[in-house]
Amino acid sequence: MTSATAAGAPRGSAAPKSPKSRKSVTGTRRSVAALFLLPALVLLGALVVYPIGYSLIRSFYDQSGDSFAGFDNYETLFTDDGIRTALKNNVIWVVFAPTVATALGLIFAVLTERIRWGTAFKLVVFMPMAISMLAAGIIFRLVYDQDPDKGVANAVWVGVHDTFAESSAFPKAHPGRDSPLKPAGGGAFITKQPVGAGTPVALPLVGVAPDLMPDGAKKAATAEPADGKVTGTTWQDFTRGKGVGRLGGVDAAELGYAGMKIEAVKDGEVVATTTAAGDGTFTLPAAADGALLRLPADNFKEAYNGLNWLGPSLVTPAIIGSYVWMWAGFAMVLIAAGLAGMPRELLEAARVDGANEWQVFRRVTVPLLAPVLAVVVVTLMINVLKVFDLVFIIAPGSSQDDANVLALELYRKGFASDQPGVASAIAVFLLLLVIPVMWFNVRRLRREVRR
Repeated sequence: MTSATAAGAPRGSAAPKSPKSRKSVTGTRRSVAALFLLPALVLLGALVVYPIGYSLIRSFYDQSGDSFAGFDNYETLFTDDGIRTALKNNVIWVVFAPTVATALGLIFAVLTERIRWGTAFKLVVFMPMAISMLAAGIIFRLVYDQDPDKGVANAVWVGVHDTFAESSAFPKAHPGRDSPLKPAGGGAFITKQPVGAGTPVALPLVGVAPDLMPDGAKKAATAEPADGKVTGTTWQDFTRGKGVGRLGGVDAAELGYAGMKIEAVKDGEVVATTTAAGDGTFTLPAAADGALLRLPADNFKEAYNGLNWLGPSLVTPAIIGSYVWMWAGFAMVLIAAGLAGMPRELLEAARVDGANEWQVFRRVTVPLLAPVLAVVVVTLMINVLKVFDLVFIIAPGSSQDDANVLALELYRKGFASDQPGVASAIAVFLLLLVIPVMWFNVRRLRREVRR
């Protein structure tokens, strides 16, 4: 006969444990675990939960914070021109920046997988990640400088352009007072009177500093008359020093316009053309007798100065380029880790079956890397939704409105315009945009862990 305990339970059964003795899955008492988690929970509440809650509440109040405004601040998100521009630019950022960075990271990871110096190359590509957004913004503000002597981007662009289309050496040259030349329209100049063979013609110009004259320029010389031909001189009619030199006459210190193009025009048609020598002298055939001499506009067109990278039309793509420069290394490292864990027998089997490298890459490598590529793209999407530093630093004041994004507009509304209610509404809207992307990323990560 079995005896019962004082509580009425059978002798052989285990007594129920007191709630105070309950332990967590790690074997630690739950009260102790809660005690250790308390500081983290306090920080989480103070730094995350409270700001989110306060921003949500503040978004329903007016500028002063005293009167309830309802959804007026949220209505402003879709009626204010600055916010709509920021929203449009954020869409451009989300579509292009993660895609381009991931594509470059994939290319770098695949191409450097088999080369001996691949690790060194990956290190160089990843190094921009060590630079802060502020420093990267300052670097690319200089890279995109309009002056080709300062901005690397325009220095390269102008160099390529001038390789195929030489710029004029006389962009600011023009006739002086009492000159035999007059404007001909479109930036060209033409003589006031027809010229005759055997009588040298003087075509003086001013406006080009002596130190900016072309390298081939020599001391100007007075042209000698030639029977049956039209001769003349075109030169920089300026000598440094007050009262020095003769206006309209060739002086010893003055330089000829080397390479200046001269056209002989009769009845609106060009009958002869020539180019000035290093000393500015030129010779035209007998067909130029009785014609007007024209200096075409090509002689005076402004030198090509490159693209306005930070202008209204290019500022957003330019800033996205700086972002890709920073984050392509991040994408490359994650994708390279995915490549390292890829089963090589599948790639070799595809090659044995006759697939070329492009087919192996497109039909085997990319599908196997799809989970990694998705994680990279989603992570970068979350990151670009919050981009602020690069836009704030790189975009000049004249085009900052055109480069505006939601995070920058939040700052401008909250501090520059003193509209905390609208700024809070932008913050809540950004949170709503980020949450689905974060949920997708977490869900995918959990799915990968289960596998």
